[in-house]
Amino acid sequence: MIIAFSILLMVTSALLVLLVLLHKGKGGGLSDLFGGGISSSLGGSSVVERNLDRLTIGTGIIWLACIVALGLLMKQQ
Repeated sequence: MIIAFSILLMVTSALLVLLVLLHKGKGGGLSDLFGGGISSSLGGSSVVERNLDRLTIGTGIIWLACIVALGLLMKQQ
């Protein structure tokens, strides 16, 4: 069980780094390469940015849950 959570933690960590780098900063970002620069803004952000935000938050929640689960599993050993 610990191995499965460790692998999931590594995958979500790498994915989280990639997703954070894709976000648009003050001067643009890597998301411009994938169509994030072309935006029809509704409410201040494009559909791509909102979906990227949702995906990043979801990945962060999974990452946090993996850390908590691994902590609890290590405590029981």
